[in-house]
Amino acid sequence: MGAGHATHAALLAARRARGGRAVVLMRPSFPLGWFDLCVVPRHDRPPARANVLATLGVLNPVRPDPGPRAAEGLVLVGGPSAHHGWDAAALLAQVREVVERGHGLAWTLATSRRTPEGFAEAASAALGPLGVEVVPAEATDGGWLPARLARARVAWVSEDSVSMAHEALSAGAALGLLAAPRRRRSRVAAAMDALVAEGLAVRHADWRAGTPLRPPPAPLDEAGRCADWILARWFGA
Repeated sequence: MGAGHATHAALLAARRARGGRAVVLMRPSFPLGWFDLCVVPRHDRPPARANVLATLGVLNPVRPDPGPRAAEGLVLVGGPSAHHGWDAAALLAQVREVVERGHGLAWTLATSRRTPEGFAEAASAALGPLGVEVVPAEATDGGWLPARLARARVAWVSEDSVSMAHEALSAGAALGLLAAPRRRRSRVAAAMDALVAEGLAVRHADWRAGTPLRPPPAPLDEAGRCADWILARWFGA
């Protein structure tokens, strides 16, 4: 089982040398038919084939906390990419409005590795007086975000961050999307549009106009669904 283009040749070589089956967790660079099973995010537009499972977003390890949700809200910020530009002032204005209207919640803003240098400091200056804790990406480890998402009631994610949006839904948090400049039509933008269309996320502009934020009917469990699919295919489970 492998993810990342660098794993594809190794997967096929290992199967040829040792037997067994090869499962790839993305849309591979080689033909889909070369692998036994392909688990591909829906936004990569995989074809309908017997050996392909389309998932809602990228598989992730996030799980909801079984206990009551804390009175906490998270703001998760990405950064510029091939799909989206960056407007720090507009983003901070959206976050300020979310925090000012998010009465009763303790707010934390976390940056990511793509967030431009200096944004965390600007966010602290702008949002600190409102009681927002700003956590730079370099101050976190791999378990920080899953743990915080697991108990947060609300997560606002910049719309360039498709992985963090699906992690929030996997945690069972109500998901809001902060607008980011779009460079072009892309699979990332299409993925976010699909979440909005399916009622799993609310854009900031729609929330401002009165659309309420609600948690998903059930937390996403695409990793579990993938595991069940593999077991059913090969072990009759």
